[in-house]
Amino acid sequence: MKLRELAERLACRLEGDGEVEITRVAGIEDARAGDLTFLANSKYESALTATRASAVLLRDDAAAAPCAMLRTRDPYLAFARAVGIFAPEWRPAAGVHPMAAVAPDATLGEGVSIGAFVSVGAGASVGDRTVVFPNVTIGPGTQIGTDCIIHSNVSLRERVTIGSRVILQNGVVIGGDGYGFARRGDGTHEKIPQVATVVIEDDVELGANTTVDRPAIGQTRIASGTKIDNLVMIGHGVKVGRNVLMAAQVGIAGSTDVADDVVFGGQVGVGGHLQIGRGAVAVGQSGVTNSLDPGAMVAGYPAIDNREWRKASVVFRRLPELKKRIEALEARIAALTARAGAADPGDPRE
Repeated sequence: MKLRELAERLACRLEGDGEVEITRVAGIEDARAGDLTFLANSKYESALTATRASAVLLRDDAAAAPCAMLRTRDPYLAFARAVGIFAPEWRPAAGVHPMAAVAPDATLGEGVSIGAFVSVGAGASVGDRTVVFPNVTIGPGTQIGTDCIIHSNVSLRERVTIGSRVILQNGVVIGGDGYGFARRGDGTHEKIPQVATVVIEDDVELGANTTVDRPAIGQTRIASGTKIDNLVMIGHGVKVGRNVLMAAQVGIAGSTDVADDVVFGGQVGVGGHLQIGRGAVAVGQSGVTNSLDPGAMVAGYPAIDNREWRKASVVFRRLPELKKRIEALEARIAALTARAGAADPGDPRE
């Protein structure tokens, strides 16, 4: 693709030779002739001076590069779109593989692709142009929207609702039973039937082996635009807002409400029945045991204000040294107290 054409498609300002042929997108250090690279982080400015790329995406106000430039307000977003332009387009052919099992009353939209060993249950529906890769199970009554991509080994239990343009990576389980038990008088536990549903709204992506449980009553819901990484556990009855980001290995206990635009770093644990305010951020490995105000940024366990946690973490590293100093000071105080007592003859009037 000519660089000038790429500039038009990315809505970037071109500086340099627009007739250069671009064949792929690459990192600054790996790029070679014919590649488009990008600079979104100032840490890589020095690497840009030695790049062999034919062109670079960079900010409007960035210093000039030694190659053609595509200037934009947000080079990282332009980079994401450029990768999409050059990504190979492949999708399986529309139709139902002869080794798939589709219930007679299931509904398949136009252009749907159903792979080998897929099971589509009674009364289920799959929207137009949705791709279902091999070994997927779609339970009875489950509804799937248009233009979804459901990768191999996904399990969608009964009566689950999936919106449009949803991407489910390998091994996702939606609608598994929530963890609910009532304690009997003899100390054993009785299972609470988990018979409600899960709703995944439009434009959501769930990473590999992520699970979203169904509750006994009500619903578990993930709102539109939310992106969730691998190995995340969403408990029963949880409500996740719009455009939320969760990194790998996050766990959210049941009945917690997560508002729009929240960000959870990797391995964040969130307790049950909490309210997480809009735009709150929990940095990696935080343990959130209390509700968070909108815009809060917390760290540590139990999670506290991130600035306070960073101050406290400096002290943590010095605890062994401080313990020795305190013990030495206590010993000196005890010795001084003993000497003072020995030097005091008491009141002669006694």
